[in-house]
Amino acid sequence: MSHPELRFRQIHLDFHTSEQIEGIGADFDPQEFADTLAKASVDSITCFARGHHGMIYYDTKLFPERRHPHLAANLNLLKEQIEACHARDIRVPIYITVQWDYFTAQQHPEWVCMDGDGKLIGTPPFEAGFYQEMCVNSPYVEEFLKPHTQEVLESLPTDGIFFDIVRPIPCACKYCRAGMEAEGLDPSDIDVRRRYGLASLNRFKEDMTRFVRQFNQDCTIFYNAGHIGARHRAVMDAYTHWELESLPSGGWGYLHFPIAQRYARTLGPDSMGMTGKFHTSWGDFHSFKNQPALAFECFNMLALNAKCSIGDQLHPSGKIDPYVYDLIGSVYGEVKHKEPWCKGAEPVVEIGVFTPEEYTYHSGHGDMPASIMGVTRMLEEGAYQFDIIDSQADLSRYKVLILPDEIPVSADFAGKLDAYLAAGGGLIASFASGMNPGQTEFTYDALGVSLVSEGPRDGDGNLVRGRIYMRGDFVEYIQPEGAIGEGLPPTEHVLYLHGMDVAAGADAEVLAHKVLPYFDRTYRHFCSHRQTPSSGEAGAPAVVRKGRAIYFANPIFTEYNSIAPRWEKQLLFNALGILLPVPLVRHNGPSTLRTTLNAQPAEDRLVLHLLHYIPERRSQLIDVIEDVIPLYDVAIEVKVDRPVSYIHCVPQHCVLPFRQNGDNIVKFVVPEINGHLMLEIGF
Repeated sequence: MSHPELRFRQIHLDFHTSEQIEGIGADFDPQEFADTLAKASVDSITCFARGHHGMIYYDTKLFPERRHPHLAANLNLLKEQIEACHARDIRVPIYITVQWDYFTAQQHPEWVCMDGDGKLIGTPPFEAGFYQEMCVNSPYVEEFLKPHTQEVLESLPTDGIFFDIVRPIPCACKYCRAGMEAEGLDPSDIDVRRRYGLASLNRFKEDMTRFVRQFNQDCTIFYNAGHIGARHRAVMDAYTHWELESLPSGGWGYLHFPIAQRYARTLGPDSMGMTGKFHTSWGDFHSFKNQPALAFECFNMLALNAKCSIGDQLHPSGKIDPYVYDLIGSVYGEVKHKEPWCKGAEPVVEIGVFTPEEYTYHSGHGDMPASIMGVTRMLEEGAYQFDIIDSQADLSRYKVLILPDEIPVSADFAGKLDAYLAAGGGLIASFASGMNPGQTEFTYDALGVSLVSEGPRDGDGNLVRGRIYMRGDFVEYIQPEGAIGEGLPPTEHVLYLHGMDVAAGADAEVLAHKVLPYFDRTYRHFCSHRQTPSSGEAGAPAVVRKGRAIYFANPIFTEYNSIAPRWEKQLLFNALGILLPVPLVRHNGPSTLRTTLNAQPAEDRLVLHLLHYIPERRSQLIDVIEDVIPLYDVAIEVKVDRPVSYIHCVPQHCVLPFRQNGDNIVKFVVPEINGHLMLEIGF
């Protein structure tokens, strides 16, 4: 599969329009539509062939019953959108829904996914919504989806196909049951259904890509599931690129995009971030995202090596809203000026973080593993440059690897890690990382620890390790000391999540011990409002070092994601200081400052992105960004591999003085960071 370079400034123009609304497209003006987009610096826009209501928006000959019944005023709405945009060199990928199709679900309920209790999956019959899940193992694909796709490809200029809602479903419909039984699988087992759902979905993608290529060899192809993660590696050849749907106010949150993109960019194909102009999420008509929030979301895409896409929804009348595109244009105008320092950029990184997604089942959208969120928070707050990777990644480009909380290590994986350590790499692992999947023993000897006991259980007989007890029933304490305790007072610090009870090997060094409470908090014995204080009695090792590997017994990343104790972040930074004494980027600004270092080999320069926007929980449901708070006189150090010739603020091209002093550290002071600043470091 070829991987084309995407454009930087895309719109994803939803058009999920009820069949009961009249005058569809009646006010559409092709000239006004394209002029508004061009004025807003848009260079690509995804437009609809068919949306979640199941309605078609072009003059279909194969399925006239599915053409929107009130499209009479403009039977060729999609075609006119494409032609008007092409006249202004605006690219137009075509949207086709897959698993949400209200019309089809009503006509063919036997094609809808079924759960293990025999219920159809999705919106119940007396609730509003089109969220019934169509099964890709049913006749739906051959009898409708493929002919519909073929008609689009043969009757319309097709720059690309955006297949939406293409997700693994643990379906138990008759088609899936028959498929599992034919493979000798037990369809009554939910884990079997999950694995089969993913495998059959991957087969569907590969088959659909082959089908599309029969009619168009060049169009882009993307299958959207609201997330890109480790499960996509196995089916990369079905995609031409990645689009990372990630509306921070729409359920994804502000951590989802950096996690997904830091992984997606390691896979090879070009990628595009997708946010929305909405205050909340899709279908939030007549709402406007705060301009600073939209700016941050797009500039963060650029900083993390992604192109930009902003979601909008066209009014049923077909009339484009100029005020929405005033908002979008205020950001895309800046993106256009920043593009020369983003085109062909590659991340410069020093840390590889293994994702638990490789080993756990989850949907991705709003369902990210807590440990990967916690480590991402910590590293971004510390200005570290990192990728998120899986066990198949090339490890040689990283100085340090992190296995956060729950990464099992097989024999093959252990061999790969051993080779990495032997070549001089560093490793940080925590909690159950380095164990077998059942967490009953350590399988990775390089960590220098062994499991002593399974630890305490609660009143229901469940292991307490790694679980949050909001009243502090089962806590531990750590006594920071030496290099691992730098910057912390030499006294007990609480660890809110009970860790592993380990022993250090004879060839390992204990960097810090646990300190025990007098007792755990139960109805039989408790003290004060929350956890029982330290007894002063030393417990098992809390932090162990063996050569270039450092192990934390507690789930520090899950805990940081939950309640963010600063001392745990400091413990991680201290461990990194041992293994990585000179990081790529350092600054004296606040932890809210985001730094990303990229290289543009063709231009022989580095580009340092500095972003200072602060998401704030001003409401009960979502984080917002309303204000830009400037930073002044921020001192920055960047590790380089040769003499620097100049440092410019771009695209302004103002010159910054700097010092290098003959070593590999260039030092300078940035007078002002007002939202987003790019620095060109030239050689």
